[in-house]
Amino acid sequence: MAGQYVVQQGDTFYRIAQRYRISVEALAAANPQVEDPNVIRPGMVLYIPARPPLQYIVQPGDTLWQIAQAYGTTVAALLQANPGVNPYQLRIGQPLTIPAASDGETIVVPREDYGYDEMMADLARLQQRYPFIEVRSIGRSVLGRDIPVVRLGTGPKEVHYNAAIHGEEWITAVLMMKFIEVYARARERGERIGNFDVPALWEQTSLFVVPMVNPDGVEISQEGVSRDNPYYDLLLQANGGSTNFRTWAANARGVDLNNQFPADWEREAARGPRSPAPRNYSGTGPLTEPEAIALAEFTRAHDFRLVIAWHSQGEEIYWGYEGLEPPESEQITKLFVDISGYRPVRYLQSWAGYKDWFIQDWRRPGFTLEVGRGVNPLPMSQFWPIWSRTIGVMLAGLAV
Repeated sequence: MAGQYVVQQGDTFYRIAQRYRISVEALAAANPQVEDPNVIRPGMVLYIPARPPLQYIVQPGDTLWQIAQAYGTTVAALLQANPGVNPYQLRIGQPLTIPAASDGETIVVPREDYGYDEMMADLARLQQRYPFIEVRSIGRSVLGRDIPVVRLGTGPKEVHYNAAIHGEEWITAVLMMKFIEVYARARERGERIGNFDVPALWEQTSLFVVPMVNPDGVEISQEGVSRDNPYYDLLLQANGGSTNFRTWAANARGVDLNNQFPADWEREAARGPRSPAPRNYSGTGPLTEPEAIALAEFTRAHDFRLVIAWHSQGEEIYWGYEGLEPPESEQITKLFVDISGYRPVRYLQSWAGYKDWFIQDWRRPGFTLEVGRGVNPLPMSQFWPIWSRTIGVMLAGLAV
């Protein structure tokens, strides 16, 4: 909505643009009187331009109901905003105008620049909009960024999902953030999502979501490394001298966090790089990195019945580890496969991952879901197809 905004103490163009869900470029263009967007003062009046209507391109398997759920609106509102659309004959590639959500703006909007700052801003908005969710930190990254966890539900059964343990796989963080919003909204409205009774699930199960285990790695993948980074020289050397960090998976010390857990760590370390690298370097020992330590301590502090680590890519479900997985894991995997169409994989020649460690130490169901298909980082154009195939898995993980 267009209007005026009075700059407050601590404001920046970026924060104001985030608040109104517009780009910094659009805000700057609407305020030519501001000579330097990096220098704004409290009391300054800015013009907030109207945001253009959000467009969505229909993907294979989409229904109007799924699209309405994802964007926090209704099928009726979608039909009103798109006269002439036949709800029973959507065409792949067909553009749809997304109306404003019936209870206000959608908070989590998947986009290519969705990183740590966007996640933290959205978490603050989600907690304000849905005060019944809990947000806290499980620890800090190498560079001092908080690693947030969100609790959804009040039930005695505890379930855990984590994502973006690899920097270049940040699309999985957006997936978790969108689920947090959709699930909280359904709980507030007392609604079902498909066959799942959300209010009942909320009372039965407490879901703990860590949407971005590796915030430093995500920022390195998205933004590269500046010279004021205390690990600049190490990271540049680890990256072979290249300043293109787009496919960076490790943390800010060049350690692969999913090779950090004490589940045959030595076997994994023996076959990987011996020094910091974009991926696969296991470090000098298990649980040496603050992000892995935080996730391990958080896991030990709970009694999780099931965990899912969300990764990209490959459209596969990894569910076993060294024969230590419980018999029920196979049945749960079959359910997840039926929902998603992903390929089940019981064993890999891989060790020291979070899922491996959980199965080894707790002998309970643990899974790694590799969402999407292609080359990491996956383009955001894959988000909604991934969403349509995995939201049922996210819900089923709470019910089994």
